[in-house]
Amino acid sequence: MEEGLTCPVYPSAKEALANPCDVFVEYTKPDIAKTNVLTALERGAHVVVGTSGLTEEEYSEIDLLARRQDRGVLACGNFALTAVLLQKFAEAAARLIPQWEIIDYAHDDKIDAPSGTARELAGRLSKVRHPELTVPLERIAGAREARGATLLASQVHSVRLPGYVISAEIIFGMPDQRLTIRHDAGSSARPYVDGALLAIRNVSALVGVHRGLDSVLHL
Repeated sequence: MEEGLTCPVYPSAKEALANPCDVFVEYTKPDIAKTNVLTALERGAHVVVGTSGLTEEEYSEIDLLARRQDRGVLACGNFALTAVLLQKFAEAAARLIPQWEIIDYAHDDKIDAPSGTARELAGRLSKVRHPELTVPLERIAGAREARGATLLASQVHSVRLPGYVISAEIIFGMPDQRLTIRHDAGSSARPYVDGALLAIRNVSALVGVHRGLDSVLHL
């Protein structure tokens, strides 16, 4: 125990999970997140995932174990309520507007691209519809990469530069009109703390993997 601390600190998640807990919060890095989540489920804990970069295949594996253990996993690409609202508004817009692109902004040393927020947004939109590109990607004249990465049918562009914290933007376009929905985060932890606490308090009502904080907000 470090002097001044009132809670135990462990050198690894595995050692921490030797002690029973109700909810395990995974907020590390993509290369170890899946192992930590699976270990927590095996120990009987519900899990809140804040780490971005996990793949759909990894979440499928996690979902299988979570259902076997009768435990909930709430994976949030972004805990900020404004990011949650961006996703919900974008789903509504996609039902009416057939074309869009996603832009994901972050600080220059953020390793994962696209961000968890952009991945989650693309996944949600893919369940509404696929965007209709005027010029198919195979007919692009020039560098194919200039059109961004195709993620679950959406074109996603990741900007990594000093001066950004975390932002997500989706642009919808129709003839002679355009709709932009954007979330910007400041440098404080407050938006993520509030959302994480909501997730922790409500994840025990779930079974299996659920994506997005709105899974427990009843929006």
